[in-house]
Amino acid sequence: MAQIIGLPKLSPTMEEGVLVRWAKKEGDRVEPGDLVAEIETDKANMDFTLEDEGVLLKLLVDEGETVKLGAPVAILGEEGEDVSALLDQVRAQAAPGSGPAAAPATEATGPARPDAAAPDSPATHAAPAPAPPPAATPAPAEPSPAPSATAAPRPADAARPAGRLLASPLAKTLALELGVDLRAVRGTGPGGRIVERDVRAAAQAAAAAPAAGATSDAAAAPAPDASGAPDSRALAVVAPRSLSLPPGDDDYVDRPLSAMRKTIARRLTEAKQTVPHFYLTAEADAEPLLAFRAALNKLVPADAKVSINDLIVKAVALALRRVPECNASFAGDALRYYARVHIGVAVALDDGLVTPVVRDADIKSIGTISAEIRDLARRARGRQLKAHEITGSTFSVSNLGMFGIDHFEAVINPPEGAILAVGTIRDAPVVDRDRVRPGKRMALTMSCDHRVIDGALGARFLDELVDLLQQPERLAL
Repeated sequence: MAQIIGLPKLSPTMEEGVLVRWAKKEGDRVEPGDLVAEIETDKANMDFTLEDEGVLLKLLVDEGETVKLGAPVAILGEEGEDVSALLDQVRAQAAPGSGPAAAPATEATGPARPDAAAPDSPATHAAPAPAPPPAATPAPAEPSPAPSATAAPRPADAARPAGRLLASPLAKTLALELGVDLRAVRGTGPGGRIVERDVRAAAQAAAAAPAAGATSDAAAAPAPDASGAPDSRALAVVAPRSLSLPPGDDDYVDRPLSAMRKTIARRLTEAKQTVPHFYLTAEADAEPLLAFRAALNKLVPADAKVSINDLIVKAVALALRRVPECNASFAGDALRYYARVHIGVAVALDDGLVTPVVRDADIKSIGTISAEIRDLARRARGRQLKAHEITGSTFSVSNLGMFGIDHFEAVINPPEGAILAVGTIRDAPVVDRDRVRPGKRMALTMSCDHRVIDGALGARFLDELVDLLQQPERLAL
C-alpha cells in the first residue's frame, strides 16, 4: 500500500533540511538501507535512507528546496498504484491554514516560485521609512542555459526579485570567498539552482570588467603664481578626489541565517540563559609540552604530525579520569556522572562551528586521537559527518590559540557540565624555583555549570590538567 514519506530527523537539533540531491528518481525501486537522497542539515550533509522497500512513485520536493522536519518528500508504494488520494492529502496539508502539522507554503513549493520566502538570499535594506510601500508581486526569473559571461555583482535596485535563492552549499561558500553577490548570478543547475561553475563564471566576469567611474587618485596641484613666492607654493592644496559610491541609499545588508547558524543561535542563547556559568583560569608552562611534541613528531610521518591540541585533548581526558566529578551534567533532579570520557572538539566552519566527538579519549593513544581529530575536522568542513559523530560528548575543548587569542571564555555546550577554552602559547617570564627565566605560557579557562561543578572542584580539575601538560610524558603512559 502506498505511503507518504516524511523528512526524518537526521541530527539531534534538526528542524529543517535542504534536499541537496535525489539519489533515486521516480520509478526506481528502493530496498531497505538504500540511499534515497542527500539532506543538508544544521550540522552536516546527511544520507537519507529508507527502511521500507518499494517503488518511488512520486518525488514531492525539488533539489535545493528547504523542507520542514516531517514534511512530505516522496510517495513509496508498488508499481502501478494510484496515488491521487495521497497527492490530494499532500496538497491539503500544504494549503495555508491547514493546521500546525502542515508544512508552510513557502517550504512546499518548488524553486520556480520567486514570490516565496527567501531564507537563504541576502536582503539589502534602506534606512527605515515612516510607512513602507505595499509590496509588489515580482516577476519570475528567467532561467539561463549557461553561466552568464557578464554576471557580475550588481546593486540592490537591480537585483532579482525577492525569492528563494537556490544555491548549493559549495556555491554559497565560494561566493563568500570570491565576493560574488548570488542575487546577480543565474543558476544553471537543476531547477535553476546556482552551482560552483556559475559562481566562478561570475567572479571571472567581474574581474575582467573595467572599473566604471574611476578617477585619478589626486588632482594636480595648482601651479605657483608668477612671482614664485614660497607662500604661494606652501598654500597649494591637493583637490579632493571624487568618490565612486554604490548606487542607492542602502545602509546595511541582512544575510538570512543558515540552518547551522539558527541552531547555534538557539542553543547558545538557551545555554547562557539557563546554565549558570562561572569561569576559572590557570596558566601552564608550555615549554615541556612543545618539547614533547617535537620529540613525538620526529617518530611519525609528515602527514601524521601531532598537534598541541591533540595533546590537550588527551590531557583533558586523563584529568577527567583523575577528577571524575567534572565528567558530569545536570539532569533536572539529579547529577549525571558519565562512566566514559567523550571529548567534543570544536571545529570552525565557514558559516559556523561544529563539535565532533572523540570517544573514549582517555584510553586511546595520542596517535589515534590525532588521526581521529584530523579525519573528523576534514569531514566536518566537507559537511560529511554522521549524526552519531556530533553527539554524546561529556566535555568539550575549544582552542583559539592558533589565532593568537591569549584568553577567552567559551559557552558551555549543553548538557555538558563544562568546556575548556585554550589560548595561544606566548612568550612570558617563568619563575623556576629561585630564578626567573624566559618561558612559554598558555592560558586555560574552564567554563563551569555551577549546578554541577563548584569552584573548588573546578580548581582541582585545572590543577590536574596543568600537572599533566607540564609533565607530558604521562600522556603516553
